[in-house]
Amino acid sequence: MESQHDALKRVADVLQQHLREPLVAVGHRVVHGGPKLRTHCEITPQVEQTLRDAVPFAPLHLPPSLALIDEARQIFHDVPHYACFDTVFHTTLPDVASRYALPREYAERGVMRYGFHGLSYESIVKALGSELAPRTVIAHLGSGASLCALKEGRSVDTSMGMTPTGGIPMATRSGDLDPGMLIHLMRSASLDADGIEKLVNKQSGLKALSDSDDDMQTLLSRRDQGDAALAIDIFCATIRKTIGAYAAALGGLDLIVFSGGIGEHSEAISAQVLDGLAFLGAVNRVVETEEERQIARHCRTLSDAESSR
Repeated sequence: MESQHDALKRVADVLQQHLREPLVAVGHRVVHGGPKLRTHCEITPQVEQTLRDAVPFAPLHLPPSLALIDEARQIFHDVPHYACFDTVFHTTLPDVASRYALPREYAERGVMRYGFHGLSYESIVKALGSELAPRTVIAHLGSGASLCALKEGRSVDTSMGMTPTGGIPMATRSGDLDPGMLIHLMRSASLDADGIEKLVNKQSGLKALSDSDDDMQTLLSRRDQGDAALAIDIFCATIRKTIGAYAAALGGLDLIVFSGGIGEHSEAISAQVLDGLAFLGAVNRVVETEEERQIARHCRTLSDAESSR
């Protein structure tokens, strides 16, 4: 299987062969910047160290991102590199959505709702332009999945929390759980932190519910077999409940957008999610996410700002 290193080397070789213009910048999608990196920025040695300090906030995502950044900076050493964070779009969350019911000292240490898929949500807001409704819910549905409530284009609530594990069930991630359940499993099943992490990120979600598959197309094709239907039903029901909650938070709902691999390509899933939501009176549509293009936009903005100094 091709490694991240191999893929980067192939990209570098292709760019060197086919680029007609000099490379201007390299943009990196970084899932989590932790509590100290809340804006897109150039990757300086200080920023890189701050990212290393933030690894406990995203232990599954940040180490491979940091490794890729190191390799990319060695290959493309004569251009600036920019970190574009999935959390930045959600910096508009009000305290009522971002704070957990824990002592303040934990919030001060960065234990809060950050939200993710921000680059996807940004790209959809950009794509909709003047067609973006005042009260919109976007469902980014893929192997990783989340929803976002937008008021006048700004994120006011989102389903993922401090990490991308929270929210609705995903391909192999559990989504929200009773925290007391995790304490119970630590005691009764002798699971330590690593065991809990593996359980909720790799062994749960659709894969666990269906007892075999984490691919939605496969589950739909064998819906009448085993627990495939149950996995689909729980996935859709949780999304539907989240949309209903966001309609309440927004004071009504004008538009529901489906995006991501499942959201863009599975009419069966979107139809099941929408079943029973007609009373909201919202229009629904599909919009293709363009995270890579959004990263390019941020790189251009950051590069232009640097050039004007």
